[in-house]
Amino acid sequence: MVNRRALITTAGIGALGATLAAGPAAAKPGNGKAKGKDKGNGSVTRFNVISDIQGDLNDLGVALEDMRTTNRASAGLAIAGDITPRGYDFEYAEVTKRMDKHAHPSTVAWAIGNHEFYVPKYKDPNTLAQDTWPNGVVEDSLFKSFYNFAGRNTIYEEFSFGGVPVLTIGTERYMRYYDEKRWDEVWMSEKQFTWLADRIAYWDRRNKPIMVITHHPLPNTVSGTRNKLYLSDYMQADRLLEVLAPYRNVFLFCGHTHWDLELSDWYTRRVVPASGNLVGFNVFNTGAIETGYTDNGQGGEKTVPGGFNQGLQVEVASDSVTVKARDFGRKAWMKEITVPLV
Repeated sequence: MVNRRALITTAGIGALGATLAAGPAAAKPGNGKAKGKDKGNGSVTRFNVISDIQGDLNDLGVALEDMRTTNRASAGLAIAGDITPRGYDFEYAEVTKRMDKHAHPSTVAWAIGNHEFYVPKYKDPNTLAQDTWPNGVVEDSLFKSFYNFAGRNTIYEEFSFGGVPVLTIGTERYMRYYDEKRWDEVWMSEKQFTWLADRIAYWDRRNKPIMVITHHPLPNTVSGTRNKLYLSDYMQADRLLEVLAPYRNVFLFCGHTHWDLELSDWYTRRVVPASGNLVGFNVFNTGAIETGYTDNGQGGEKTVPGGFNQGLQVEVASDSVTVKARDFGRKAWMKEITVPLV
């Protein structure tokens, strides 16, 4: 059965309308620190994290305007995947056009999502043809479209939001091309894992909190990830846990589920006892720009009624990180949590 993660609906289509040296890798610069109170050094670095635009460009515009109001001196914007409904070049162009209409940080950290790989489901932009998948579309073209849009040539990348390291990760294969029994599962190369481990260790030695942006959530973490729909997103979940688990000051931000930030498990600490870190690392649900979901009480999910347009504001001080959930449509704060740094 085709579910909402594997198929973009007709309604979704209609909604379209210098480097910072840092050891062995480099970070893209942010545009400064937003000032705020901090007992340590007198400043707080603020940035936003959103995900799952999926063609809802009107709500994206609303979110950008609200972020400009609440976080005018933002050091960056991270977008955790599902940038487009299907991954067509014209859909990426529509996102760029809408972004250009609104003030936003000069540094945007894009992560790739599963919807960036949905062009092969279509005979043409108006004709769904899953029976003839991949409809002549080669895998490499999907990655090239993302790279051209994001202005880089790798899935994984490091950015700096006012001195705060931000690492984007994601799949390096669309698994349907390799196994007809698969669709959206995340596959990461050993090169990506090594890069991620090296960068986290580098910044941890410098007592920096490390922000990791990924589209798919790890199982048994935040809202929705104990649901059968999201238990098998990563083909190498244990390997990713092995990299993240030792570090108390890692903050993992993930989208994909669209689950409501009103839920109590929007934030958690994931503990892997074998890592020696019995406090765990931090995991946050990012909400979504397009359509919200929540538990249906029967092992599945249901749509959140009414408008839905949610994301996060992150505030990094010298001794803590505060994450605030925001309803962009209602222009209201939903909840927040402050995590001490160690």
